[in-house]
Amino acid sequence: MRPYEPYFLEDLAVGQEFETARRTVTETDLVTFAMLSADWNGVHTDALATADSEFGGRIVHGALGLAITTGLVQRTGMFEGSAVALLGFSDWRFDRPLRVGDTVFTRLRIAELRRTRRGDRGVVTRELELINQHDEIVQHGRSDFMVRCRKVG
Repeated sequence: MRPYEPYFLEDLAVGQEFETARRTVTETDLVTFAMLSADWNGVHTDALATADSEFGGRIVHGALGLAITTGLVQRTGMFEGSAVALLGFSDWRFDRPLRVGDTVFTRLRIAELRRTRRGDRGVVTRELELINQHDEIVQHGRSDFMVRCRKVG
């Protein structure tokens, strides 16, 4: 990976794979996300009620895991200066609970590439995986992302 150098459509190829830096999920992350989203569901915030649950304790919001996934990709800088727009997510799955204290990274694979009719940009379909310290996939799915082209035509 070339950190902090933007990838344009022509720099990418189907099958390319990238891994981000790691980050540890903190109590502050969970509480800040609960405040921001107004999601104070006990599965995220009530240690006593969840101690005997099927999760064996609190779990981090699934949507926070998705946000961490995209934030880790942003940290690489690989689309800084070439990004146009996030177009959406599909088939997003929550495979395992994400917990405070987990250290995660994102694996990104280029699944599809196509130039738009306009010709100065393209759509990149990315397969994203959020992976924990045990090399287990916590979340995964696809994301379409629009990037600029180096050359028009």
